[in-house]
Amino acid sequence: MMAVAQSGVPRIVIVGGGAGGLELATRLGDKYGRKGKLDVTLVERNRTHVWKPKLHEIAAGSMDISAHEVDYLAQAYWHGFHYRIGDMIGLDRDKREVLVAPYLDAEGREVTPQRTFPYDVLVIAIGSQNNDFGTPGVVDHAIKLESQRDASRFRERMINACIRAHSQSSPIALHQLKVAIIGAGATGVELAAELHRTTREVVAYGLDQVDAEKDIKITLIEAAGRVLPALPERVSRETEKLLARLGVEVLVGAKVAEVGAQQVSLTDGRVIPAELIVWAAGVKAPDFLKDIAGLETNRINQLVVRQTLQTTRDERIFAIGDCSACAWGERGNVPPRAQAAHQQASHLYKQIPRFIRGEPLADYRYHDFGSLVSLGEFSTVGSMMGALVGGNLVFEGLFARMMYLLLYKMHEYALHGFAKVTLDTLARLITRRTEPHVKLH
Repeated sequence: MMAVAQSGVPRIVIVGGGAGGLELATRLGDKYGRKGKLDVTLVERNRTHVWKPKLHEIAAGSMDISAHEVDYLAQAYWHGFHYRIGDMIGLDRDKREVLVAPYLDAEGREVTPQRTFPYDVLVIAIGSQNNDFGTPGVVDHAIKLESQRDASRFRERMINACIRAHSQSSPIALHQLKVAIIGAGATGVELAAELHRTTREVVAYGLDQVDAEKDIKITLIEAAGRVLPALPERVSRETEKLLARLGVEVLVGAKVAEVGAQQVSLTDGRVIPAELIVWAAGVKAPDFLKDIAGLETNRINQLVVRQTLQTTRDERIFAIGDCSACAWGERGNVPPRAQAAHQQASHLYKQIPRFIRGEPLADYRYHDFGSLVSLGEFSTVGSMMGALVGGNLVFEGLFARMMYLLLYKMHEYALHGFAKVTLDTLARLITRRTEPHVKLH
């Protein structure tokens, strides 16, 4: 059995409250934390959790964040683990301590000081962020949909642009009601489709000086030769057709040279005017992970792990989700998807008690159930059972939409259980009949 704290209760510290981290903390807390068999602590910089694949809906205004966010403090109280707010900024492997930065409020006042949290087992699950590849102007002028705050900021700017255009007496400026989305992966495509509907709904609420068909324009920019380059070509082809029917301008094979305050400049000399610019291209783990405490990382800062999900240079440290690089046979690494984080959390839930008892660990095996892309109320497309049938089972429509919703319900079920998920779902259906279908503030 491995050595643990003097109290005799093993200390499990999980850094990152995304899909994988929060599910793991909840399940370990329910089974072991409540009974005092494990001391489980979740370190997370945000106060609330929202499933990351939903960020495009928050940004477009089609989802009210308050109806879907999970309060970490309440979740910890209900499920037998501790929640500690703050950003991980360092790691001492010799002392087995995680260093967490001071937490400041919106006015810059210190809420919690710099702290350290000792661990016997550490799980790093801090997710990923967009990779701007050093493109000039992205940091200053583009919005990245990496958090609830980013999504809410985009929604507010979108609504303000519509109201501003409605109230002015002069003709609408060239860039004013134009949105440029850089990156036609799942996030970019889903945001483009969702914005087509919600911008028109916003205008319909009395902003009659704006002609949605003439004044609002969405441009999707992709450096690869097609949209959704990671998915089967048929899915890409059908998605591009639907986007064209919606009036979304799709530019493929288009590389961005620079992002300005009101335009995107391409390497071929074209200039795309836009007031709202979203960067949704590329993925990497946070920069501070690069070679942290001597752990092995790859070129995009992911922690390299064995098949047991243990880091290659420290068996007490595990990594799951987008911030980990786990081999997937000849296909490279496990892809950065919510289904992978969910599977890895389920795997570690069973393996961490075995590790504490000194028993051998089972290897993690990724099961690819395919990919789904939601195009809002218009359609959902995807490929199912990707690894099982070679990614060739392509489908769309109502069935695909139901499967997309099921993925989210599985995440909610892991956090709340059947009864609460059922009641919350019914409550949302009722509320949706009495409120605007787009968030207007």
